[in-house]
Amino acid sequence: MPGSPKSAQYVLGHDDWELERLATQARLIDPITRRTLLAAGVAPGMRVLDVGSGAGDISFLVAELVGGTGEVIGVDRSPIAIRAANARLESRNLPNVSFVEGDPAQLKFERSFDAVVGRYVLMFQPDPAAMLRGLARHLRPGGLLAFHEIDWHGVRSYPAVPTHDRSCEWMMKTIAQSGADPRLGAKLATLMQSAGLPAPSLRLESIASAGPDHAGLAAYTADLARTLLPAAVRLGIVTADEVDIDTLAERIRKEMLANTATVIGRGEIGAWVRI
Repeated sequence: MPGSPKSAQYVLGHDDWELERLATQARLIDPITRRTLLAAGVAPGMRVLDVGSGAGDISFLVAELVGGTGEVIGVDRSPIAIRAANARLESRNLPNVSFVEGDPAQLKFERSFDAVVGRYVLMFQPDPAAMLRGLARHLRPGGLLAFHEIDWHGVRSYPAVPTHDRSCEWMMKTIAQSGADPRLGAKLATLMQSAGLPAPSLRLESIASAGPDHAGLAAYTADLARTLLPAAVRLGIVTADEVDIDTLAERIRKEMLANTATVIGRGEIGAWVRI
């Protein structure tokens, strides 16, 4: 969660390039998040709080699930992200969606929510259990808490695609050294229980790509590398010349084809619980 002095450094930022990358990410990852939220029980008519809403991708996805009788409020600490979300909202006929700037665990709302959801949010919290306890206070009795987080440990290729694997390794190091947790997804169950919540239900998915890279993992990896590269160079993890960012996606694709390899993306882990 960006914008708070108590947060880990939000290394991804909110510049125009990153907001564009998030839109690309949404096209790739939204189907996984949708399946997680449907399995969790997000349904028409619900009032939902989207935590760390960014440019609004999850809020817009949830709006489809809750329909016109539901309501979605997206909250983010970054004023840049809120402005971007509101700009996108103007082109959509979604009167039941709104965005608020602030700390979602500390804000007060007029009414409780049926569900609190978030994607790639807890990994940036210095105390994610405390965040979950704060968010649970916004739920009605029997309300739903559902999060989708990452486990970078699942990234791999076979036969090896060295450029892809090295890129993922330095990106994971950059995220970790910036104060975030690249393996938060694998900790969701114990995290929720340490926050005093019941044991959650879990699901794991990933994206795999081979041949001509129909899933777009090469471009997706290179786009994230471009966002993280300044921080990686600053931290001394890698040099710009080593990465050669402008050719990275094509080099990954060529290695995939040359090695007849399959690339498997990060673990996409969902967890949900009723309070």
